[in-house]
Amino acid sequence: MLQDVLKKMVKPAIQRPMVQYLTSSYGLSVRGAGRVLPLARSTYKYQSRAPQHTALRQRIRDLALSRVGWGYRRLTTVLQREGWSVGRKLVYRLYREENLLLRPKKRRRRVSHQARVLQSTPHQLNEQWSMDFMSDALVDGRRFRALTIVDDFSRESVYIGVGSHFRGIQVAQTLASVARQRSVPKKIRVDNGPEFTSVVLDQWAYWNEVQWVFSRPATPTDNAHIESFNARLRQECLNAHWFESIEEARSKIRTWQFQYNEEHPHSALGYLTPNAFAKTHVNTPQK
Repeated sequence: MLQDVLKKMVKPAIQRPMVQYLTSSYGLSVRGAGRVLPLARSTYKYQSRAPQHTALRQRIRDLALSRVGWGYRRLTTVLQREGWSVGRKLVYRLYREENLLLRPKKRRRRVSHQARVLQSTPHQLNEQWSMDFMSDALVDGRRFRALTIVDDFSRESVYIGVGSHFRGIQVAQTLASVARQRSVPKKIRVDNGPEFTSVVLDQWAYWNEVQWVFSRPATPTDNAHIESFNARLRQECLNAHWFESIEEARSKIRTWQFQYNEEHPHSALGYLTPNAFAKTHVNTPQK
């Protein structure tokens, strides 16, 4: 009866070290130790014939190191693009065995709950953009800011500008330049920062028939797309590099922006890249 219980509770992976302990400490044979546990001698001597996937493991490690913050789902998409015949279950198993799992985020306790206001969902390119500022520092401690603009429909990084400071007129000039290359959006989501509430920017929006959508105070979820993008930019680029000058920061951020638009599989887009998703909706009729 006891042997039947042990057989159900103890797995072979744990039984093998126990057999080795009994044989070395008490002089039992493998067969005798197997009777105690119990464990069949054939099971003890079994060697797995499953492929080790050495090349695949190395490629997964390389991708995980170069794409900080990417989970196994995005890595699976990239591997399939490269021609690897793999599925998510295999990649997940190797991902765990290589100890590449990301640390899960801790959920914050909410003192009070307030019903979330439903935000409008864009249905075409350049219908709605989100815009925000980020801040970082150079090696010598000098601060610089980055203006980020994202298309909420395609999740494209429309623009990332880096400078020591930005004023309302500079933001208006940037929007005018980007709009000439793409199209003037119908709406732009921003917070209540002084750069976004200037008279010059309000005049540009009036003449171009652009509607400002301001976030509620202390409610970053109202501008969730740009908050998510900024978090990824900080994790994968700003926190991963030291910048000796603003020119170097511009160069590295520009390189990251290109990789994000061209290579980053986005879960909300069916694991397409932002540019690939945008190309499939170029001729979408206006609504």
